[in-house]
Amino acid sequence: MDWYQFKHMLSLFSGLHMDALHIHVGVLAQLSAAAVMRRSIASPWPWLALLFTLCANEWFDLAYEIWPDRNEQWAESIKDGWNTMLLPTILLLLARFVPGLLVQPRTTPGQVADTPVTSPQVSQG
Repeated sequence: MDWYQFKHMLSLFSGLHMDALHIHVGVLAQLSAAAVMRRSIASPWPWLALLFTLCANEWFDLAYEIWPDRNEQWAESIKDGWNTMLLPTILLLLARFVPGLLVQPRTTPGQVADTPVTSPQVSQG
């Protein structure tokens, strides 16, 4: 089974269109790369690993399948890139520049958090 057949089988098995697979796999690949590299998604390295993988995949698609209308094939390849990279790019930018949207800021002793933290109730008896 070659790479194209694997992707086609994954689409059939999951019930997702190839466009949707690009979105899901893009986010999963970014998170997986971050875990393997032991880096935050705020680091550009997981995003760059995804971009490299996307380029390799699209190069393979363009070489494997030759469409009668090459312009249409290039347009599909660009759409695949857009679908794959949009959410990972948003995650990267949010994690780098607005991390408070993703995680609650840590408090230091004497500092008050934005949201109250409740402690578990201890029953006496």
